[in-house]
Amino acid sequence: MAKAAKKQKKEISERELHKRMLDSWNRAQSELCEVRGSEIHGRGVYAVQDIAAEEKIVEYVGELVDKDESGVRGTAQHEHAIKTGDAAVYIFNVTKKYDLDGNFPWNTARLINHSCEPNCEAWATGKKIFIHALKDIKEGDELTFDYGFDVECFEDHPCLCGSDGCVGYIVSREQWDTLDEKLGRKKSSEKAS
Repeated sequence: MAKAAKKQKKEISERELHKRMLDSWNRAQSELCEVRGSEIHGRGVYAVQDIAAEEKIVEYVGELVDKDESGVRGTAQHEHAIKTGDAAVYIFNVTKKYDLDGNFPWNTARLINHSCEPNCEAWATGKKIFIHALKDIKEGDELTFDYGFDVECFEDHPCLCGSDGCVGYIVSREQWDTLDEKLGRKKSSEKAS
């Protein structure tokens, strides 16, 4: 009798896991975009139709993990990237206690590349992340957003976005002046003039 109850519990949990994975896969898909090869970095995500400014494009799905686990996973993902040349870390800060680890092959949004002149932005809604258009995006344009990496580790993250305003490293816009100081160059705001 106990074996039958354990087997039923296991089947229920496997069914529940399958249901959750299928739900996650469905949420990570969008009729507005698709994955293709990218000049920025390996693969990228492209608009398959025109997208209006502020439109929700796709959800960035993943596993909700606490900050300690996030640190462990982030370090492991970064070390793997150094060895293989793959993209680095797929972890988003969601709340003070939790991050979202989007390192799943079906997470379309994880392949959106960084740009110093992004056309998208990640918006947190509760414990979920959604990618929205910052401006009108034309069919065929690559979707990009500002990864917002910290300037303290800028040398680990060279930028290959190729935009006219590229600062050379994946660093949040708010820290561009600090990056310029570290590099001993004119401020980004002066360069744009």
